[in-house]
Amino acid sequence: MSEKHISQEQVTGGLPTSYMGRRFLHHAITTSTMDGARQEALNNCAEGTAVFAEQQTKGRGRLKREWLTPPGNIAVSIILYPPKSYLPNLIMLSSLSVKKAIEAVTGLACQLKWPNDVLIKGKKVCGILIETKTQIDKVDYAIIGIGINCNLHIEKHAAIQGIATSLMDELHQPVDRTALLRQLFIEMENLYTVGLKGAAIFPEWRDSLCTLGQPVSARNGDEVFEGIAEAVQEDGSLMIRMKDGDLMRFTFGDVTLRG
Repeated sequence: MSEKHISQEQVTGGLPTSYMGRRFLHHAITTSTMDGARQEALNNCAEGTAVFAEQQTKGRGRLKREWLTPPGNIAVSIILYPPKSYLPNLIMLSSLSVKKAIEAVTGLACQLKWPNDVLIKGKKVCGILIETKTQIDKVDYAIIGIGINCNLHIEKHAAIQGIATSLMDELHQPVDRTALLRQLFIEMENLYTVGLKGAAIFPEWRDSLCTLGQPVSARNGDEVFEGIAEAVQEDGSLMIRMKDGDLMRFTFGDVTLRG
């Protein structure tokens, strides 16, 4: 049986990272880990600081959507200070880190849906929100917010039933959230470190996408575009071939698989 509450000591004790997750701030309940992380970043906290909550009352995902965070899930926001040139890699870093951590701890195979959703058997198990504050020549901070459906039964949550899954539903038993958090910090530090040294994580991210080659609907503001997701570029943008043959580039927005 998984632990009822995450223990700060169990997460950080013997954690084999240099900085990622070494400073771990635990909240039983908070509005949003992103809010707490933003305040920490404005106070120039150590890089790799992680703000975790057992429950969020105002959790949010991309495009200002509500993010459900009942007890038993993972809601964590991680603070980084990357060079500005690294910013396009954040969506790749975050989603690949989650994918690798889930696969290492549970053995479940994951796929990625552009730009940074993590899926199991076509259903969403993790959402990622990235917030940055930049100046002309520097990044003040970058915050990666990660929400993973761990130990909950999706059938009890009508709003996400049919489109989401949880690790417990897939495994038919609870998952060790402490082990998953520790592995997440390990994977993220490894990818971040090699990326800062110039190693490309783009190929692995691209090859993990289930979006490519699929018919998709892309919403950008009030406009909806339909076509085939043809490719991604190294800056993370998605190239969609429209019905009229035009190739359109999307750097943000909401993409739905239509197949």
